[in-house]
Amino acid sequence: MTSPATPGSTLTVGRDSYLTLHYRLADLDATEYVSTFELSPATLQMGSGQLAETLEHCLIGLSAGERRVFELAAEDAFGPHNPRLIERIARHALPPEVELKVNSLVEFSSPDDAGSFAGFLRELTDSSALFDFNHPLAGKTIVFEVEVIAIM
Repeated sequence: MTSPATPGSTLTVGRDSYLTLHYRLADLDATEYVSTFELSPATLQMGSGQLAETLEHCLIGLSAGERRVFELAAEDAFGPHNPRLIERIARHALPPEVELKVNSLVEFSSPDDAGSFAGFLRELTDSSALFDFNHPLAGKTIVFEVEVIAIM
């Protein structure tokens, strides 16, 4: 666990830090995907999976009050877009209680009921639905802006 600051030292984000921060994820065209800057700040435990590992890596060594902007290539952010993660599913094979709307995220239970996963509904026909199971930011260079408010 990160120890409290001692006189003359500055507390910085470590791999197990608990911190409060504002952050924004956008693409190079400035399309914003998520931002806490106009909302309440986020609080997270580093290493818990609340933030992607590649984004957490950017935070290591930052101090409270520090604001930084990182540009991450697709390979360093959410990975390349994988065409094998696009799947056409027959409508009759989909759970009847699932509301199907194009351009929406649909959550599915894993086959072994160990959790869930989501797919972005790209296309809908009378007989099938086309889902993209890639992360929505896969294949994109992203801009990650962060302001560390406090490190506990």
